[in-house]
Amino acid sequence: MSRSRLATALGEGLSLPSEGLLVLRPPSAMDLSALPRDGVLIRHSFRPDRDAWAGAGYRVVDEGAPAEAALVCVPRSKALARGLIAEAARLAPLVVVDGQRTDGVDALWREVRTRRDDVQGLTQGHGRLFWFAGGAGFEDWALGELGQGPDGLFSQPGVFSADGPDRGSLLLASVLPAKLPKRMADFGAGVGVLALAALGREGVESLDLIEAERLALDCARLNVADPRARFLWEDATQGARGPYDGIVTNPPFHAGRRPEPGLGQAFLRAAAKALTPSGQLWLVANRHLPYEAALTDLFRNVEEIGGDGGFKLLHAAQPLKLKAGAKAAVARTRRAHSG
Repeated sequence: MSRSRLATALGEGLSLPSEGLLVLRPPSAMDLSALPRDGVLIRHSFRPDRDAWAGAGYRVVDEGAPAEAALVCVPRSKALARGLIAEAARLAPLVVVDGQRTDGVDALWREVRTRRDDVQGLTQGHGRLFWFAGGAGFEDWALGELGQGPDGLFSQPGVFSADGPDRGSLLLASVLPAKLPKRMADFGAGVGVLALAALGREGVESLDLIEAERLALDCARLNVADPRARFLWEDATQGARGPYDGIVTNPPFHAGRRPEPGLGQAFLRAAAKALTPSGQLWLVANRHLPYEAALTDLFRNVEEIGGDGGFKLLHAAQPLKLKAGAKAAVARTRRAHSG
């Protein structure tokens, strides 16, 4: 295994305390072996990564607290990355930032250098790690209160389609039947676009919004002010609750920047497992994604109910008992998500 940027930096001038190390948003595959495990606190809002670190024996917290040093792992969202850096500078006297060039770490490094005279670092493995003194100077980068867009929906950096409802979700919302089953769920609910549409139909008595990203679920709590809604910070692929009579979903198909159609297929398998024998699934997917074969293995009836050049809308009903191969696929997905 190649040496991590963190391990290289510790050997070339970076000095970290043995305890009080706050690590913000580390991917589950990140190598933290160069740090003393007992001295590390991890904060993560994405449930699969959070659970993976907890399962590996690390102490995981849900809120930041003053620390001796803070390590920021750069996410895809530039605004969220800036917000994490501002939080780290507020909480710790030493801030370390690590990320890939494809996630904009070089731009962050240049911006930090306009605010700090002494910024040290290194480049390695298509990425950069740098460190500087915490303290004042990044207040304008801090994430503020959740804001409403022109559509009236609350959103924030780091959530899916942060600038407004995804077109695919809006397409699916427009074709949902006028009456839906009693017990509903939204798998990968995001900020609540599909949940709102489902709750606007007749017949719905309860709806679970299941979302792995807490940042999105915080927005959904504000957007979906309905006593029938329940908000669950969970990974839908890890065994949903149920049983449900109906499920709506716009399943993700990326892990970071990498396309991963298997993730969406894991959502379909989890949905089939969580539905009653007469349950129904409504989903939207990018037209190129190969979901029909998976649905045919999982449901008795599958049909396309609309879409456009970029998206397809699918309806599946009456889930079948999982075959041995499907069960093995679910097990592989769970192992992959656990890091």
